[in-house]
Amino acid sequence: MAHRAILVDVTKCIGCGACTEACQKSNEQSPHEARGFDEQTFTFLMDRGNDVYVRRLCMHCEQPSCASACPVSALHKSPEGPVVYDASKCLGCRYCLLACPFGVPTYEWHSAMPRVRKCQMCSHRGEAGPACAEACPTGATITGERETLLAEARSRVANDPKTYFQRVYGVTEAGGTDVFFIGPKDSDALGLPNVKSQVALPDLTWQALKHVPDVVLYGGVFLGGMFWLTKRKEDVARAENAEKGEHHG
Repeated sequence: MAHRAILVDVTKCIGCGACTEACQKSNEQSPHEARGFDEQTFTFLMDRGNDVYVRRLCMHCEQPSCASACPVSALHKSPEGPVVYDASKCLGCRYCLLACPFGVPTYEWHSAMPRVRKCQMCSHRGEAGPACAEACPTGATITGERETLLAEARSRVANDPKTYFQRVYGVTEAGGTDVFFIGPKDSDALGLPNVKSQVALPDLTWQALKHVPDVVLYGGVFLGGMFWLTKRKEDVARAENAEKGEHHG
C-alpha cells in the first residue's frame, strides 16, 4: 500500500471495545481495561454520552512533531504512513512526549529498560494493516490508502448532512494527519484534542529556531549594554561616596 491511513466513523461505533482488545493482542499486551494512554494502552474509547463513543489513538501526523523533536531519529515517519519507533536509538530524553500536540506518546517510567510507547498502526503486520480495523464489527474503523479514505470521509459528510457534522477532523490539524474522524458533532463535543495549528508543527519550530543566531547576537549586545550601564552606575556611586568622604574628612 502506497500510504496507509485510518478513518474512524463515530456514527458507526457501538462501544464494543473490539478495537482495544485487538490492539492489545497485536502488541502482545496483557488484556486490561483501556481508560487512557499509558505504556500498555495505545488506543481507548471515550463514552461521550447518548451512545456516542470516540476512539483515541496516535494521529500519525504527516509531519510529526514527535519525530522532529527527537535528536536521534528514534521516531520517524515511514513512507507507508505510520510514525514508527526504534527503541535501539532512543536516548530516553522524552522530548517527543512534550512535542506531541495530541498528547499521545507515553513512557515506561518503571522499567529497567524504558521505552516510549504509542500506536504504530500495526506496522509489524505489514499488508494486513491495523488490527483494530480488522476487528471492528461495524466498520467504524477502516483502513486503506490515504487519499481514498479522505475522499470517502468527505463523501459521507457531504451526502448526509443530517448525520454528520460538516468537517473531517485530521485533515488540517497540526498540518494534516493520517487518521481521520467524522461524526455527529464537532471535534470539541467528541472530546478530540483542539489543535488549532493548521501548519505542520515542525515548520513552526523551524520558524523559531532559524532566528536563534539573531537572538543570540542581539541578545548578547543587549545584555552587554545592560552590564555596562550597571557597572557605570556602580562606578559613579563609588566615586560620589569617595568624594563625600573627602569632604567630611
